Amino acid sequence: MLIARLQRRHILAMAIAAVLRPAETAIAQSRKITIRVGHFPNITHVQALIARGFERRGQSWFTSRLGPNAVIEWYAYNAGPSAMEAIFAGSLDLAYVGPNPAINAYARSAGAEIRIVAGAVNGGSALVVQPDEGLASPRDFVGKRIGTPQFGNTQDVSARAWLRDGGLRITQSGGDAHVVPTANPEQLSLFKTRQLDAVWTVEPWVSRLELEAAGKILIEERQAITTVLVARAAFLAQHRDLVHGFVEAHRELGTWISQHPKEAQAMVRDELKADFRVTMPPELISRAWPRMTVTGDINLSALQVYVAKAQRVGFLTTIPDLSALVDSP
Repeated sequence: MLIARLQRRHILAMAIAAVLRPAETAIAQSRKITIRVGHFPNITHVQALIARGFERRGQSWFTSRLGPNAVIEWYAYNAGPSAMEAIFAGSLDLAYVGPNPAINAYARSAGAEIRIVAGAVNGGSALVVQPDEGLASPRDFVGKRIGTPQFGNTQDVSARAWLRDGGLRITQSGGDAHVVPTANPEQLSLFKTRQLDAVWTVEPWVSRLELEAAGKILIEERQAITTVLVARAAFLAQHRDLVHGFVEAHRELGTWISQHPKEAQAMVRDELKADFRVTMPPELISRAWPRMTVTGDINLSALQVYVAKAQRVGFLTTIPDLSALVDSP
């Protein structure tokens, strides 16, 4: 009798659970997941600018592919080191960033915090010099001032490595030549007033230095990795399928950009004006566009060049195991 009573209670409990389970599942499915994505107001972060442009039109490129429960929030930064600090603070989940800040952040955290999940843009970076100062080799830069977007960002490391490889002594704050981390908008005005002899930066600032300040390109990095897509390691581990979906949508967006260059250029121009109050004429965007290659591809061997540069200039003293750096879900 006792056994029969217990069996009836068990059956009743199972029936109640069966009724409640669909409701619990529905609640779980209805939970919103916010993906916080960082980027810069640069053409070399074109995927982010275009995605924001689609949202301004009422069309979300990413949520239309990830599902209605994915919420995308965009955050703008001047350069990579700032975005990596936001990753460390747990304020960002994904970010479009240069390879050097990503590598430095990976090394700082002993491989615990950062994963590169896709490529984004190659090319679009250059060293621009004053046209009448005879700057042609590192030796010509003794006593000169070179602007870079931010201390430790990809162009900053490239500038220091190039000068050092040319035989100059370069320290963090001085040396034979002075590498001066300066926000991109300020670089243009300082170059115009000759307070900077050269600038190593990315588009659209390369073209602006050419068109608005008569700058001359000395080194153009057409094949260099300029932008990658990184994920906070904990977010990737917790939401791997979601990050996978974001990466796939990111790759599809890259294909769309390549197939619709005129529309993409117009959207970039509109987004820079609407969100960042930066007005750029169409000819400036069209001048910068061929210097970039939009891609979703990335591999560890291509990143070793940036690891070596960072080592040479003292940004990386010890290198952790890099096998987990690239993790395309």
